[in-house]
Amino acid sequence: MNEWEFQLLEERMPVEEVQVGGVGIKTGMRVRLRPRAGGDIFDLALAGQIAIVESIEQDYEDKMHLAVVLEDDPGQDLGRLRQPGHRFFFSPEEIEPLLSLDSEDVKSA
Repeated sequence: MNEWEFQLLEERMPVEEVQVGGVGIKTGMRVRLRPRAGGDIFDLALAGQIAIVESIEQDYEDKMHLAVVLEDDPGQDLGRLRQPGHRFFFSPEEIEPLLSLDSEDVKSA
């Protein structure tokens, strides 16, 4: 990485919140995964799962990405350590905010 690339990284402000359907999504919130059609095998396997937003990241094209860990993943701690296979990325359009902790959220997959 050269000095110019490093300065770009330093100047990026962390994203605290992203709006999804009029709801502010922040780190730690629960969401239901709704991957877009035509995705890969992980998208198929994760569709309808409940996840926790681990981070909100913005790329250099100003696109937002939500890094999530699955709520029922026994390796959730590995996802929080940013290990592959336990941390997944979705666009804001591919998630549905869950505002309550009701078990109905879990059942309506």
